[in-house]
Amino acid sequence: MIRTIYWENDTVVMIDQKALPLEETYVTCRNYGDVITAIKDLTIRGAPAIGIAAAMGIALGMLYQSAPSREEFNKHFYGMCDEFEQARPTAVNLFWAIERMKKCFECVGMTDINDAKRALVDEAIRIGDEDIAINKQMGINGRTLVTSGDTILTHCNAGALATGGYGTALGVVRAAHEEGKELHVFVDETRPVLQGARLTAWEMKKENIPATLITDNMAGFLMKQGKINLVIVGADRIAANGDAANKIGTYSLAVLAKEHGVLFYIAAPLSTIDMALHSGDEIPIEERDTTEVSQFRGVRTAPEGVAVYNPAFDVTPHRYITAIITEAGIARPPYEGTIRQLFEGKIKS
Repeated sequence: MIRTIYWENDTVVMIDQKALPLEETYVTCRNYGDVITAIKDLTIRGAPAIGIAAAMGIALGMLYQSAPSREEFNKHFYGMCDEFEQARPTAVNLFWAIERMKKCFECVGMTDINDAKRALVDEAIRIGDEDIAINKQMGINGRTLVTSGDTILTHCNAGALATGGYGTALGVVRAAHEEGKELHVFVDETRPVLQGARLTAWEMKKENIPATLITDNMAGFLMKQGKINLVIVGADRIAANGDAANKIGTYSLAVLAKEHGVLFYIAAPLSTIDMALHSGDEIPIEERDTTEVSQFRGVRTAPEGVAVYNPAFDVTPHRYITAIITEAGIARPPYEGTIRQLFEGKIKS
């Protein structure tokens, strides 16, 4: 299994996703600032993985905190949580993980500081372990939607690299493949950072799952040719009505899928659903450095001084989404009701 991020010898170790696919190297974070930097510069990315990184980063920061008093210890904890909240704005799993670490911290109360430190480490490790189990259950639920012989289009990377391991959208693909279903994955490159070409294609090769790399602007042509049976993507935040934010370009694929009668699925854990937001209009959209568009790995690909717009995500309205696959079951329209039923345990796959 691909190990995306894990706790080892009181450090946080993560695969360097910026180096893939040319090198499979790991980064060891020895302080919480290293983890924040890794989240910001895409050393680690993907909503669930960012959540795990935040949890482990907080635990790391507190483990090596030598505050002279409990008051200073508490002040450092909440200040550090605020710093992690500023790392990336769209992926709600980041905020979910921070809130969970806060609850853990508040539960230990006025216990010995060393006990509090170890409780935070244990909670962060637990969040990572639970994520893998959640992804595997999501895969089991989602593979019922995949038929042997299907061709599946993916966008960005929603695999093991985007999670603690196994994956969300690619977790469904993995589960179907492990079940013995014959399938073929079309991997779109996913401009501008090429998470599809660099990361998803790498995962498919590593798992021996048949895949073909295409450019982003080929998807509509392939759908018109009847070469795509279904689209499965992940999400960084899902509103209560089913609107879903995901990597920029997802909305275009959803519109194309609707036009060509292709099924369009979202795969994401319950922690990605933000019930506080009524619709996707309320989801904050991160804008990233313009050099991601005007350059690639330091090589300029656009004229000096040209204006650049670089939103990292877009929002797909729920009307384009066939179903939302979670660890608790599969939600279908009308999402206002079925998403709530997922949280209440009333939907079974």
